[in-house]
Amino acid sequence: MSEELLRERVRRAYRRIAEVDRPEVWIDLRPEAELLTEAASLADRVRSGEALPLAGVLVAVKGNIDVAGLPTTAGCAAYAHLPDQDAPAVARLRAAGALILGTTNLDQFATGLVGTRSPYGAVRNAIDPERISGGSSSGSAVAVALGIADLALGTDTAGSGRVPAAFNGIVGLKPTRGLISTEGVVPACRSIDCVTVFARTVAEAHRGLDVLADAVPTTTLAAPYRIGVPDLAELGELAPGWASAFADTAERFAAAGADLVPIQLTPFRQAADLLYQGAFVAERYTAVGEFIDAHPDEIDPTVAKIISASAGIAAHQLFADQAQLAELAAQAAEQLNGIDALLLPTTTEHPTLAAVEADPVGVNSRLGRFTNFANLLNMSALAIPAGRVNGLPFGVMLVGAAFQDCALARLAGLLDDDNAPVQLAVVGAHLTEQPLNHQLTDRNARFVRSTTTAPTYRLHALDTVPPKPGLVRADSGAAIEVEVWEMSTAAFGSFVAAVPAPMTIGTVELADGSTVGGFLCEPSALDGAEDITAHRGWRAYLASG
Repeated sequence: MSEELLRERVRRAYRRIAEVDRPEVWIDLRPEAELLTEAASLADRVRSGEALPLAGVLVAVKGNIDVAGLPTTAGCAAYAHLPDQDAPAVARLRAAGALILGTTNLDQFATGLVGTRSPYGAVRNAIDPERISGGSSSGSAVAVALGIADLALGTDTAGSGRVPAAFNGIVGLKPTRGLISTEGVVPACRSIDCVTVFARTVAEAHRGLDVLADAVPTTTLAAPYRIGVPDLAELGELAPGWASAFADTAERFAAAGADLVPIQLTPFRQAADLLYQGAFVAERYTAVGEFIDAHPDEIDPTVAKIISASAGIAAHQLFADQAQLAELAAQAAEQLNGIDALLLPTTTEHPTLAAVEADPVGVNSRLGRFTNFANLLNMSALAIPAGRVNGLPFGVMLVGAAFQDCALARLAGLLDDDNAPVQLAVVGAHLTEQPLNHQLTDRNARFVRSTTTAPTYRLHALDTVPPKPGLVRADSGAAIEVEVWEMSTAAFGSFVAAVPAPMTIGTVELADGSTVGGFLCEPSALDGAEDITAHRGWRAYLASG
């Protein structure tokens, strides 16, 4: 990858940060100039032949993970310390060629699943700003969902690497405990914490995991795959439309060749209850309790109440809970015997910011119904998008035994069928805030990222209503600004059917060498059309007058 392409990736990310205007996503954002300098150094490493599997990948890091030179706050400025070296997870990403954008906002001390418990502001959802982003890894998930970061690091004790993924329509990979080092991470419950990965696809998430872990065990799955699915009645109350969406997702797995096996959730639910209703929560006091007691004015009231209250839990209760957990783990293993993975909704509902403000503890408790047990039982988990319900993302979770991380990725691949999302590059009147953008949003399309084409295209101003550009491939061209959007196959079909001549949908090569569907133009329409390639994009041409 050339220096100019690497530098352009950085510039695009900072343009996107300005476009979305979501300052609450970040605690500390590095200056653009620093990353541009790093991009130049990275280009030298690429030219020297160094193996860099993540060259130019832009990464956001949750604010409880050490990034050298940036304060590690865990969402509390008074707690901040300035690390002189990266956490091992961050160091591995840098060594692989990743560029670190900065540290992201979180529920303070990683205590919460809502993304609102922070003095740096409530992190709003990427799709609907009136709703929560999910926590505690709120900023990391939203940075990926808004197309700023390619990958992001989060942490997960009770579901913090999965619930935000579901709410923002992205992938959340919670690995088996111990696969990724937690050194340099402010702990929530040290014995069960995990560093997690957010990405837009399962493949991208596992690309990150391959760098972050010493070795990711592979598991041979024999077809037909067996997926455990609970009865809908066992799931409890879900948001309107979610039970039906879950059942539809299960049927998609079945249609792809998986055997659906009934499974009882009782041991998993009872293990989940132990995380906050038992003695295990006292480990949060071990991590930061004394600091919280000494700085009451610096702490979110809900976080303070949860952690400080755990100081009074009797030691004998911990031993009783450990014995009960061991029994439940045996029962859960029996349920999973012969099962490749358990399929669950990732969470239960998608609350508004106002709903969480009115009932911060009650709402948060409901959100962890399907996530709280995974780390206590040392299981692997993968949260994946499964369509939309009422215009908002709906997500499901594949949960497997320890070290089934790769197997879960292969199972998730069963959904990569004709219903998989389709990406489309738009170059003119369909760009954000342009007159035909509604044709995308009306179909529940999701913005993925801003980028450019490969430097082999020319752009022309066509005589159409509304005004549109025509993009054509050429021997001598330039990199042209585009936006990549994602929609369902059905929505894509109806969109393409409505595209009028002389526009066509073809294959467009992007700056990173990947290809997507995109707007092109019939060559006959270029007769007399002004060549505007020098502007490098439709917006710049319009701004020129």
